[in-house]
Amino acid sequence: MSLGEIRAKVAAAAQSAGRDPDTVKLIAVSKVQPNERVAKVLSEGHRCFGENRVQEAASKWPHFRQTYDNIDLHLIGPLQTNKVRQAMELAQSIHTLDRPKLAKTIARIAQEVGSCPDLFIQVNTGEEDQKAGVMPADADAFIAECKALDLPVRGLMCIPPIAEEPSLHFALLGKIAKRNGLSALSMGMSSDFESAIALGATHIRVGSAIFGARTPA
Repeated sequence: MSLGEIRAKVAAAAQSAGRDPDTVKLIAVSKVQPNERVAKVLSEGHRCFGENRVQEAASKWPHFRQTYDNIDLHLIGPLQTNKVRQAMELAQSIHTLDRPKLAKTIARIAQEVGSCPDLFIQVNTGEEDQKAGVMPADADAFIAECKALDLPVRGLMCIPPIAEEPSLHFALLGKIAKRNGLSALSMGMSSDFESAIALGATHIRVGSAIFGARTPA
């Protein structure tokens, strides 16, 4: 599917939900994608991308920034505390804040450098043992803890369980965000972004639908 077709689907989903399409940010998930595929999307004017791993982002985006202006990079994969400084140098947004140690590390480095990416707290809405994210029952307390550290928490992120109806998880994420005064919702991927938009997604993470199947090394 072309980038233009994805953009059209995003706009149609937003309009169906009575929303302005400009309130939905399309993050093109470029993880494990060859540079030529990424360059093609950049050449089409898209500037918002998502990466899972700091190391891969560091090998890719400084190079592209030499050619293309205004790249908006989002880190959407698990973040180790020893990679925080590098992540903060590379990304404009981090979607996977999920534990106190990580929050304190980000806060300390933000104080040192005088700036911080926008942050999303990852909520494990499916309460899956193998998945990162704060549990729903603990989300309110963790959001308050992050705010107390003066972190720029913009919203919440979730990855629904594969075998469950994603809209239930999108609705839960929206409920948690609303009661905590957060307006940004990072939810929805290639197979379910239209449902996510209907339930208030402000950031959708679309990879294979734009780039084609991933080609891991």
